[in-house]
Amino acid sequence: MKFLTFSKDGNESFGAVVESGVVDLGKRYADITDLRQAIRDGRLDELAKEAGDAAADHAIDDVTFLPPIPNPEKVICIGVNYANRNAEYKDGSEAPKYPSDFMRTRESLTGHEQPLMDPPESDQLDYEGEIVIVIGKEGRRIPEDNAHEHVAGLTIMNEGSLRDFLRHAKFNVTQGKNFERSGSLGPWMVTPDELDPVGELQVITRVNGEERQNDTTDNLMFPFRYLISYLSTFYRLKPGDIIATGTPNGAGARFDPPKYLKEGDVVEVEVPGIGILRNGVETETP
Repeated sequence: MKFLTFSKDGNESFGAVVESGVVDLGKRYADITDLRQAIRDGRLDELAKEAGDAAADHAIDDVTFLPPIPNPEKVICIGVNYANRNAEYKDGSEAPKYPSDFMRTRESLTGHEQPLMDPPESDQLDYEGEIVIVIGKEGRRIPEDNAHEHVAGLTIMNEGSLRDFLRHAKFNVTQGKNFERSGSLGPWMVTPDELDPVGELQVITRVNGEERQNDTTDNLMFPFRYLISYLSTFYRLKPGDIIATGTPNGAGARFDPPKYLKEGDVVEVEVPGIGILRNGVETETP
């Protein structure tokens, strides 16, 4: 099932995507405030059955997409996880022994079909197409063999970055990863009954129709099971937490000259089996 969070006529709700449109589950379940609570309370199967038996309440073009999980406790991002991405740095370094991770704020992410904000402080807004794990069950020190049991579903992120601000500090990238609405999440979360979260997946990024990134999870240095297990060593993973699993090579910074985003550009990140996350770019007014 595809679950989403949306607004309609100024009212935020959550629902499911069916063939005829969007089933508004928020209005049917007054005891569930949002998708994160539904995940935490173990009610996704119940909601999927309700949606499967219901007629759509809204045409999909009539809703405003919000990030599927609009209020995650943690937004964890993995850096340099595809083998080709590591080689792209051309620094002669060996593959890392452990993954690198950093955090984003939820305010740094917008929804599908909503504009990415290009801030006046930088002219180096860049795209990073990524597959995202949504945690479904709380855990610490999760064994790799059981990691898939902690997945509620998968979604897509454009993990937008301000490249010059990534270099403002010696030991972290936080500044360049957290400009408001510099990245996006969506369009929806797909549950494991529709898409195997540990099977081979492909991620493709296009800018104005030009393919820039294309790789598969077979080339991950740290597969999804390992990431969940490793991260749960020090984080207590909770329902609704999201893990962006890394981007392939081909980001704009790696071209000569660089191909940074500018107003009017349209970025699409596609993961077959999930869908396409699409965002235009607008200049942010201070």
